[in-house]
Amino acid sequence: MRVILVDDELANLENLQVLLAKNCRTVKVVAIANNIDDAFEKINLHRPDLLFLDIQMGKTTGFDLLNLLTEKSFEVIFITAYDNYGIQAVKSAALDYLLKPVDPDELMAAVSKAENRIESKMNGEQLNFLLNQLKRTEPAAPKIALPQQHEIRYVSVEAIVRCVADNNYTFFYLSSGEKILISKSLKEYSDLLKPQGFVRAHQSHLVNPKFVKSWLKEDGGILLMNNGDKIPVSKPNREMVKAALRK
Repeated sequence: MRVILVDDELANLENLQVLLAKNCRTVKVVAIANNIDDAFEKINLHRPDLLFLDIQMGKTTGFDLLNLLTEKSFEVIFITAYDNYGIQAVKSAALDYLLKPVDPDELMAAVSKAENRIESKMNGEQLNFLLNQLKRTEPAAPKIALPQQHEIRYVSVEAIVRCVADNNYTFFYLSSGEKILISKSLKEYSDLLKPQGFVRAHQSHLVNPKFVKSWLKEDGGILLMNNGDKIPVSKPNREMVKAALRK
């Protein structure tokens, strides 16, 4: 797999090269770049399969580079020293990111997922979705990408009734009655959907308050959804859930 590394700090580029050489033998680094102009030229020259892209590079960002490229026939793994800048949008597009300093196990997992997406020829679509979301004026993306084995579903956040944990998987229940299984944990989606008003009613349940019909005073508290489903509310979360319902 042909790879290009883009970061404005030489030490980070060198460290990532060492980690890839040690842990990801299918990866061949064909070029490195420390600014978006250099990266633009090398991407067009080498046509990589995968791009490791720093989000913040001085006064420019990795998103600026992506907007310059007309063709995005590669996967991207974003790298950042900050756990907030741009990450919300990256998560909503179901793209991978690594926090500095890069953890070898997380690096190997991200590379493996990139290889799978390249093999399924789904690369590029999520990048365009991400860039479109970044152009919006709303504080949070109105849609999220839900990656499945053979497709990526783009779902309106307002259509999500609730999410339910199933070990390391998450079931999405939509207002249409459809149920979608995603191979990511509920915690990841809880963090992503919290700014949209979703509330963690229970360790295994994330709820959109817009679809809550009433609070049942049984078993310490149960949410009755518009479709008749009953969702348990854990004792530590009761006051937080009640506050969310009052908004």
